[in-house]
Amino acid sequence: HKPVIDQELLQSLPNLKVIANSGAGMDHLDLKLIAGFGVKMASAPHAVSSSTTDTGMALLLASARRLVEGCHVAVSPGTEYCEVDFLGVKVTRATLGIIGMGSIGYKIALRAEAFQMNILYHNWTRRKEHEEQLVGAIYCEKIDNLLQQSGLVMGVVSLTPQRHKLIGKRELKLMKPTATLINISGVVDQEALVRALQAGAIGAAAVDVTYPEPLPGDHPLLQLKNVIITPHLGIKTEKATRMITEEAVESILAAVNGLPIPSEVL
Repeated sequence: HKPVIDQELLQSLPNLKVIANSGAGMDHLDLKLIAGFGVKMASAPHAVSSSTTDTGMALLLASARRLVEGCHVAVSPGTEYCEVDFLGVKVTRATLGIIGMGSIGYKIALRAEAFQMNILYHNWTRRKEHEEQLVGAIYCEKIDNLLQQSGLVMGVVSLTPQRHKLIGKRELKLMKPTATLINISGVVDQEALVRALQAGAIGAAAVDVTYPEPLPGDHPLLQLKNVIITPHLGIKTEKATRMITEEAVESILAAVNGLPIPSEVL
């Protein structure tokens, strides 16, 4: 579903000036190869942040309160009553660890603050003090500290080669056995996640990014009741889709007219 920008295509387009990506994630593009042809790159980071944030919070709430499982119970023809021990996780005043505190991560914190959550965050650069105070966020210089303390952990990190499988076997072992992992970026080692869930090393997961998409029907992640999987819904709202297109067009027009590109990827 994503076009392949390879050497053959670039060689066939000698007059190409710019490639505008419909979204913020650039991991599907070979930026070095594209730059080698003198082609500029633009992303659309501003249009996606609010919708992606909403998806992250929706997954957090749905997983914590077991909404998908509950829906299956409610609509099942054989249901006579809901088991008394069908219990979820209280979100209000829970500890949320946010990995990645860019635009989306910070908007997650703003929403979590309304739930009176205790917010920890790990980021490559620390936020300004007044920004931390606004959402009551506490900075964890080491990701280990965040993982060990959080009942809910959300990965909100742009995927780069350096961050591939940022949350892997070692990191999952550090999490509480009752913890929930919400993944709205592509930095979780999927096979390690399956093993952690199967072994009860963590309590649950909610995932909007899988490899591949969609997963094959026999994938073990699909067999687990304590997992919610969505088909990369992050930005998929009518308004966000239109805004992304407008942002991409703005970058294209700037490039072909020799003007600075608003969201150029360097």
